[in-house]
Amino acid sequence: MLTYTLEKKEKESLYEQLYRFIREDILSGRLQTGERLPSKRMLAQHLEVSIITVKNAYEQLLAEGYLYARQRSGYFVAPVERPPQPRQSELFGCPNVTADGTFTSPNFTGNGTDFTADSRPWLLDFASGAMDPAYFPFTVWARLMRQTILEQDKELLRAAPYNGASELRVAIAGYLRQFRAMQVDPEQIIIGAGTELLYNLLIQLLGRDKCYAVEEPGYSKITAIYESNQVRIQRIGIDNAGLSVPELRRGDAQVVHISPTHHYPTGAVMPIGRRRELLRWAAEQPERYILEDDYDSEFRFVGRPIPTLYSTDENQCVVYLNTFSKTIAPSIRISYMILPPRLLERYRDKLGFYACTVSGFEQYTLAKFLQQGHFERHLGRMRTRYRQKRDRVISDFLQGPLAGRVQITGQDTGLHFLAELQTALPDEELQRRASEAGLRLAMLSDYYRQRSIARRHTLVVNYSGLDLQHLPQALQILADILEEESPCTTN
Repeated sequence: MLTYTLEKKEKESLYEQLYRFIREDILSGRLQTGERLPSKRMLAQHLEVSIITVKNAYEQLLAEGYLYARQRSGYFVAPVERPPQPRQSELFGCPNVTADGTFTSPNFTGNGTDFTADSRPWLLDFASGAMDPAYFPFTVWARLMRQTILEQDKELLRAAPYNGASELRVAIAGYLRQFRAMQVDPEQIIIGAGTELLYNLLIQLLGRDKCYAVEEPGYSKITAIYESNQVRIQRIGIDNAGLSVPELRRGDAQVVHISPTHHYPTGAVMPIGRRRELLRWAAEQPERYILEDDYDSEFRFVGRPIPTLYSTDENQCVVYLNTFSKTIAPSIRISYMILPPRLLERYRDKLGFYACTVSGFEQYTLAKFLQQGHFERHLGRMRTRYRQKRDRVISDFLQGPLAGRVQITGQDTGLHFLAELQTALPDEELQRRASEAGLRLAMLSDYYRQRSIARRHTLVVNYSGLDLQHLPQALQILADILEEESPCTTN
């Protein structure tokens, strides 16, 4: 029987402690692959905790891929690779890395189709990931802007460092340490005006002579940026566990761009076994890198946040990217990347001449937003609102005019889900008829280079900006379209 000492703590719940203990036992090998865990009831009685505590811990481990479940049989330990050992010769040769692998900074001071919004006045737009303007914290943001003008008047007239204002980098590092368990030196953070800009900088940093792997299906803008830089691309298929590492090995890519916490558009979450496999691939050669795009990881509605790939990388192979566009507003245009220490000196030498592309005014305002706890409170409100909105949209899909003709998947994380319709209409015809009726649809097949291999009749429902007032009418239009389909129509 698993025996752990669980204590009531202010910053860590009982289920989080239990999750951590079991995870450590799996990674250390004390719990072997295929080993069956005690039932929730038995373990709860043994540890003298509630069944819900054990249930939450098991479900978090299941979501991250440490466990797998068999119907009526219980939970079992999934096959998990041990973390690859650091390449010591490379660590010792990296600037500012000591023999024990510690980083020291000398200057440390503290998708297929691109569905952007268009001008057409749609009745309802399921394709755009727009943000509801009512969610923006106007009052707080305006107050912080005034504080910035009063307190940072001299700093606002100076050019920000190439990697961004120190105050913002320190604030981001503090947030990541507290809420994502990521140990990051602020000197590793590069601020940029949007992730598209950061992708371009990474291509210059890592080299145009390399082959870059992208997910298939995936977000089309990423591929377009690589193509515009004349670099070779390898498209790698994904399954329920994310990007296929065997397929990656069959090619010659040296850099892979992935979104392991929440893949767009399928919603796949990469389990720990696949993550270890990918890290091992990267560690096998000195110039292999993983670009971890964590674009909407803050919006997870079941369990705790999935740990980042960056936080489990021991070979300095992962570059982490994130943005405030989803959490605050797209117009903020502030994104950031975290370079592993062994890339820092190369970045300074090769790209340090670039000026920071984000205005100091916005950087200092965002720093205050983070430092004063507004971002944490804002995220809490956003998660509640989006969870309520998601539940309402899914309820209308399942219980409205499409009842019995739709199946929902991928709803636990992020701001979109998949809705598979029972219809014989080809995707293009369904989109055409919907467009004529004022509905803008994104189909899963839109995100494949070869639409024919995609799962058909599946909507990618981006619900963050949906007008709920028009949702019942829109779903009735969809239902009418399905009713009107010709009986001789085939796939």
